[in-house]
This record gives sequence, structure tokens and C-alpha cells, in this order.
Amino acid sequence: MPKVKTSRVKYPEGWELIEPTLRELQAKMREVENEPHEGKRKCESLWPIFKIAHQQSRYIYDLYYRRKEISKELYEFCLEQGYADRNLIAKWKKPGYERLCCLRCMQPRDHNFQTTCVCRVPNHLREEKVIECVHCGCRGCASGD
Repeated sequence: MPKVKTSRVKYPEGWELIEPTLRELQAKMREVENEPHEGKRKCESLWPIFKIAHQQSRYIYDLYYRRKEISKELYEFCLEQGYADRNLIAKWKKPGYERLCCLRCMQPRDHNFQTTCVCRVPNHLREEKVIECVHCGCRGCASGD
């Protein structure tokens, strides 16, 4: 995530309200990135990063679309500065993708047999009950769950 330099960027109105939460999430992200990954599989070391990126995007999405607490200008500013994933939020607005965990889970080219990820399968249709996605560690983000 790019750092925002205060000397160059003029913050929109309402930034003071969301800044502490975003700074806290960025601090968590830095902690996770610097955390040792010995003993973990290569993919498992990325799971916390995906989780925090999802939290950050969901926080901004909820503030703008659900609670309507921030302005369009502030929302666009957050997207431009990299505080939220524009493409993931675009998918959340579509029916069937409201709980999507990451974009990799819906891309068929990243999976065997050119299908979507196992976490996109509803719980009642799964053969095994406890499944974790290889890409992001999600245990189920299908809308029907």
C-alpha cells in the first residue's frame, strides 16, 4: 500500500473519522508482513495478508455503501490511495459475490479443471465439511451459506 505524504495530498473532509482504523489495519499489515514464516507452507504465510486486505476493503465498503457515513469524495480518495481494493468492491456489489474473500478465488484460470475455488461452494453441497482455500485460507465465502 502506498504511503500518503501529507505535504502533497489534501485529505478530504471526514478523513479524521476513518484514519485511526486505517492506520491500525496498516500497522497490523506491517506486523504480519514482518512475521517469521518458518514451519508454514508458502501459501499459508500469505493468508493473514489477504485477511487484513479484505478487512480494510470491507471497512471502506461498509462505510460508504451500507452505513453511508463517508462522502463519495472520501471513498474515491481511499480507492485512489490504495486503502481498499477497487475490483473486489466492484464484485461485492454484484449478486452472488457479496461475501467474496479475494479475487483469486473466482478466477477459473488459477484452479484445477478451470472452475472456481472450493470456498465458493455452499456448505450444504460440500463433501468435506472443513475446507480451507489454498490461496487465501477462506473457509467459505459462498452467498448461500
